[in-house]
Amino acid sequence: MASAHDRAVLQTIFNPTSPFGDIPALNQEDDLTDDDSAFEPELVKQVKDLELQGVSAAESGDLHAALQLFNQAVTVLPQRASAYNNRAQTKRLQGDTKAGAVDDLEKAISLSRGTGRTACQALVQRGLLLRLTGRDEEARVDFEKAAAMGSEFARQQAVILNPYAALCNRMLSQVIDKLRNPETSEMQ
Repeated sequence: MASAHDRAVLQTIFNPTSPFGDIPALNQEDDLTDDDSAFEPELVKQVKDLELQGVSAAESGDLHAALQLFNQAVTVLPQRASAYNNRAQTKRLQGDTKAGAVDDLEKAISLSRGTGRTACQALVQRGLLLRLTGRDEEARVDFEKAAAMGSEFARQQAVILNPYAALCNRMLSQVIDKLRNPETSEMQ
């Protein structure tokens, strides 16, 4: 039976672009929750219902209705981060990748105090938007924060944006290629 360390080493050998110790299917982001205890339970329920309706509307392609529902959720409970995060996603889908979506993501991160599921998701989304605008270093910082919270996707993005990790992974890939194909590496 392999230990966790053995599995991590094998994962690195067979998938050299993943960070060491990264074992697939261990996305701890799914375990994160938001602390809604500071809010009145009836308001939280109302806002969650609005958000679910908004998500359903967005999934069916009605982004206008989704945006209206998320706006209502923000109006009902303006100190809850989740509606801002969802509204940012809708704005992004509408093509508002600069001011509107980023402002909502920053509000979500601020209101969540950088903790919980919403913060993790908002950091990933903001990281993606920062990458779109060529601000890779800022994106890497967001991805690293989200990765520390357990986001597998953020961890992969952080590695891709880390020049030292990319160089090490490339060198490791070359060594593995030489081990797999000794005849072709001798000819070079």
